[in-house]
Amino acid sequence: MYRLDIAEVADRSGYAPSTLRYYEKRGLIASDGRHGLRRQYDDSVLTRLGLIALGQTAGFSLDQIAQFMEPNGESFQLDRDDLHNQADKLHRKAKELAATAHLLEHIAKCTAPSHMGCPRFRKLLKDALNARGSSHT
Repeated sequence: MYRLDIAEVADRSGYAPSTLRYYEKRGLIASDGRHGLRRQYDDSVLTRLGLIALGQTAGFSLDQIAQFMEPNGESFQLDRDDLHNQADKLHRKAKELAATAHLLEHIAKCTAPSHMGCPRFRKLLKDALNARGSSHT
């Protein structure tokens, strides 16, 4: 265990110092002192920031992340059903994004005089709408 100053944590984590200060204010991370005016952190803060990043990428809010992070940072407690539900949401969102990407690629490549007259465009548009509808059920 060693101490890092806020600039080192920012460099290693990719989070801006202002974000680190905000997370500290929210109770997601904690500094363990100061060296002059600069906050100092135990190097375990990088693990906590990794868990925060994972939670955010998975679609959890900071409030939700705060609820399932243990204060000591040693564990990340989530109900397995919640994890399965969130994974299902991400799969549906991925399907929606893939359909939209295919539609955009077609629009960029299509040589039809009118996209609305292009049967492939209309099918992709329908697929994108269906993917969106299935992601909101």
